[in-house]
Amino acid sequence: MAVIEQYDVVALTEDVAKDNLRIGSVGTVIEKWNEDAYEVAFSAEKTGIDYAQVVLKKIRS
Repeated sequence: MAVIEQYDVVALTEDVAKDNLRIGSVGTVIEKWNEDAYEVAFSAEKTGIDYAQVVLKKIRS
């Protein structure tokens, strides 16, 4: 399994309905809290302005 580090670009593998994020949304890891939790910022492609910043848990396969 790949190691996720700060500033890696990641994509959602499932919807995060409470934050209105859809599967496939791409964000940047801005903080690695531990091996399973990451703070990820999602930005608008045209403006670069963040529209969501959430803490996500890594799904183990």
